[in-house]
Amino acid sequence: MESNPPLRRKVTVRDIAAGCGVSRATVSLVLRGSPLVNKDTRARVEEELRKQGYVYNRAAANLRRRTTSSIALVINELANPFFAEFAAGVDDVVGEAGMVTLLGSSSESTKREQAVLGSLLEHGPGGIILSPAEGSDASQVLAAVGARTPLLLFNRELVGEQPEYAHWDTLALDNQQGAREATAHLVAQGHRRIAFFGGHRDSSSCRQRRAGYREAMQAAGLAVAPHWEVECMPTRLDAARCAEALFAADPAPTAAVCYNDAVALGLMHGLVERGLSPGREFALTGFDDIAEAALATPSLTTLAAAPRARGRQAAQMLLDRLRDPDAEARRIVAPVRLVIRASSCPPTA
Repeated sequence: MESNPPLRRKVTVRDIAAGCGVSRATVSLVLRGSPLVNKDTRARVEEELRKQGYVYNRAAANLRRRTTSSIALVINELANPFFAEFAAGVDDVVGEAGMVTLLGSSSESTKREQAVLGSLLEHGPGGIILSPAEGSDASQVLAAVGARTPLLLFNRELVGEQPEYAHWDTLALDNQQGAREATAHLVAQGHRRIAFFGGHRDSSSCRQRRAGYREAMQAAGLAVAPHWEVECMPTRLDAARCAEALFAADPAPTAAVCYNDAVALGLMHGLVERGLSPGREFALTGFDDIAEAALATPSLTTLAAAPRARGRQAAQMLLDRLRDPDAEARRIVAPVRLVIRASSCPPTA
């Protein structure tokens, strides 16, 4: 019977130092990229590292030196183009600081969010930017990241008591005001039967946008029929699937304020499937102003949230926190801007 091969012993800094005749301190300086080592010695150490197959444990080194070379970013929906732009903005600032961005996605699952946070923390990031999954609980996030890990919440609130995460920084979009402006714009266009379409009540950003919609409807003296508020996943596919719910009862709406641009683009497809022409026979607005919004047919009226700029802002806030861990927590609400395009047409005769 064949025996299992012996496990190879892990190569250490001591082994590298002995192999090329330098001190362990010199090897450590080379691993950290220090300019204090001359090029000949550096080349000799690097050759020995390759020859022996040394693997540098950066997370352990960061822990020893109380420094970091990375920032973790956890988003709730990787397929949403808004977050691609947001992540690019985060990476712009993180890269300028000489660090790297570790990216993870929860896919709107709180269970996966916990797993992703735990996995990323094993790499020793200096801090975390988190766009929470729907229904994320403050105590669970706190248990996953610990009380000492700097964390910035983006755009969504956590479920639970405020004191549990009062020490975390927050960057939010002005969701309520944005939805209020979009609704008021449709009212000004002449619409009286306006729906709010997409998102879930478990999402604080959806609740805020829906509140803005209701405020504008009330200000205009307009009632909201129950079937004009339709929930769906904040994705294009689910929005297209749920479009029929807007027309399940009379009176049917003539316009809709959509939770985000992905939902609005999905609703456009659902309207076409029903034989309605978006931007001519039915008006709609989005939220985010992703690149595709201006290129859609019809072009989409939406709330511009400047996702790349928001990513840069979030990263800078977190880097500021790393430089001054004891500073008072900041809560910033970033404004959004109504961009009027072809989709928000007046009602047909």
